[in-house]
Amino acid sequence: MLKTSIAAIAVGLGLGLVAAGAATAAPDQVTVATGALKGVVNGDVVAFKGIPYAAPPVGELRWRAPRPAAPWTGVRDAANFGASCMQIGGPLSAGVDATSEDCLTLNVWAPAHPAAKKLPVMVWIHGGGFVGGSGSVPLYDGAHFARDGVIMVSLNYRLGRLGYFAHPALTREGAGPLGNYWLMDQIAALKWVQANIAAFGGDPRNVTIFGESAGGVSVNVLLTSPAATGLFAKVICESGFPRNDMPPIARVEQADAAYAKTLGITGDDAAALTALRALPAETLVSFSGGATTPGALDDAARPQPMIDGTLIVERVDDAFRRGHQARIPYMIGGNSWEAGRVANPDAVLSQAGPDRAKTLALFGDGDPLKAAYNYVTDSGATEPDRYVVREDAKVGVPAYLYYFSYVPAAYRQVVPGAAHASEILYVFDNASPVPVHLGSTSIVLPAATPEDFAIAKAMHAYWVAFAKTGKPDSAGGPPWAAYNVETDNLVEFGADGVNVRYHLKQARMDLLGAKAEEAAAKR
Repeated sequence: MLKTSIAAIAVGLGLGLVAAGAATAAPDQVTVATGALKGVVNGDVVAFKGIPYAAPPVGELRWRAPRPAAPWTGVRDAANFGASCMQIGGPLSAGVDATSEDCLTLNVWAPAHPAAKKLPVMVWIHGGGFVGGSGSVPLYDGAHFARDGVIMVSLNYRLGRLGYFAHPALTREGAGPLGNYWLMDQIAALKWVQANIAAFGGDPRNVTIFGESAGGVSVNVLLTSPAATGLFAKVICESGFPRNDMPPIARVEQADAAYAKTLGITGDDAAALTALRALPAETLVSFSGGATTPGALDDAARPQPMIDGTLIVERVDDAFRRGHQARIPYMIGGNSWEAGRVANPDAVLSQAGPDRAKTLALFGDGDPLKAAYNYVTDSGATEPDRYVVREDAKVGVPAYLYYFSYVPAAYRQVVPGAAHASEILYVFDNASPVPVHLGSTSIVLPAATPEDFAIAKAMHAYWVAFAKTGKPDSAGGPPWAAYNVETDNLVEFGADGVNVRYHLKQARMDLLGAKAEEAAAKR
C-alpha cells in the first residue's frame, strides 16, 4: 500500500508547512519547497528546466492523481528539460525529444536580474491533440516573455491513455478522482506555481494561463472546473474550440474496458488493475486496433476531456450558458484555417443542412472545398469563440476576441488561410526559421520578414499587456476594447496588419449560433 506523510503532501501541494525560499543573490539559483535549483543564465534571462512538480506517475501511481514530488538534498541541476510525456509521435509530436512515463516536470523563464516588485506570471499549456506535444518544444521558449517582465512557465502533462483512461477496475478501486489524469496534472502544476513562483520573482496573485489547441481546450476546462478555482487570475485561449462535446466517464469506461479486452485483460478486480498497470507505456499510447492517430477512434475511445462529475461537471459552452465560468478577464480567438485538410467536402457540407446552394454561397462563394474549409473553421472555432465572449459580456466579465488570419507572404498562394497553431511563433515572438505545423504538414518557414516581425511584435505585446494588467489595449497599436454584444468587435491579425473589425462574418455566425443553440436545447 502506498503511504505518504502529511508533511510531504503539504509540501507538494503548497499548503504552507514548508515555504519556498526567496530568490537568492545569484540569479541562477533559487530554493523551492522541495530543494535548491541551479539554472542557466543566457544574457538577461535565466531558465530553470526539468523541475519536478509531482512524483513520477509510474507503477502503482499510474492512473492516480499526482502525488507530491520528493524533496532532494544539495543543489539540483536545472539546466536541461525533463523527458516529454509518452506519446504517439508524428506531426503532433513535432519538436519533441526523449519521452518517458516519468515526465511531470515544468520549466521557468525569468529575468536574470530581480525586479523591484513581483512580476506577472504566464503558464503555458501545450497542444498536441491530447496525444502529443511537450513544454520543451523549441517554439515555446519563454525568453521573450521574460525579457518583457513576465515569468513564464511551461509544463508537461500525461497524454494518450496514460492521461485519459477510465475502467471498471479503477472505479472499483475508488482511489480519488478518475479519468482526467491530464487535468489533475495541470492543476497540480498550477498549485506548484502558487506555492513556489515567488522564489523566481513571480506574483502568485497575478497568474495568466494560456494554451493552444489541446492546451486551449485545457484552459477553457480549467476556467469552468470547480477544482481550479483561485489558481489563476486571467485566461488566454488559442484555438480552444469551446463548443466541443465531452463524453461522460461511463461511456469512456465502456470503451476502455473493451480496449483492455483486446489486450487479454478482463474483469474489474485488483488483478485486472495490476495487469493494466503492468502494461508497457508504449502499448497504451499506441491506441487500439493498430490506429496511431486519435481520428481513427470513436469519440469515447479518443483521448479527450470527459465529464467525470468532479473535476469536469459540464461542457464548456454549457458552463458559459449557465454562468458557471470563472468571472475573470478572458481572451480567446482562433485562426482563419482551423479546418486543416478536408478529404470529402460533400460530407462536411451535408452537416450544414439541406440547402446546399445556400451553404456554398455563404461559406465558399460557390466553391465546395472553400465552403468546407470555412464551415469546419467557423462552426468549430470562430462562432464558438464569439459565443463565449458574448456570454461573458452579458454578465459584465471583460472578454477580448481575436481572429488570426496572417499568413507569411511566401505561403499566401499555397494555403487557404492561417493554419491551426500557426499563431504560436508570433505570440512567443519567435518569428525565425523554426519548424511550424501548418495543417497536416510540418515545414520550416523562411527567414522572417519585416512584416512577420511586425505581427509578432504586436501579438506578443498584447499578450504581455494582458498578463500584466488584464487589458490588452495597453500594448499600444490599435486599442483593443473588451467585447461588446452590440458592436460585435474583435481584433484581427492579418496581412494588412492589426485592425479592429466589427460584425465579422455576421451572417455565418448568426446561422451557426442558432444551430448550436438549437442543439443545446435538445441535450
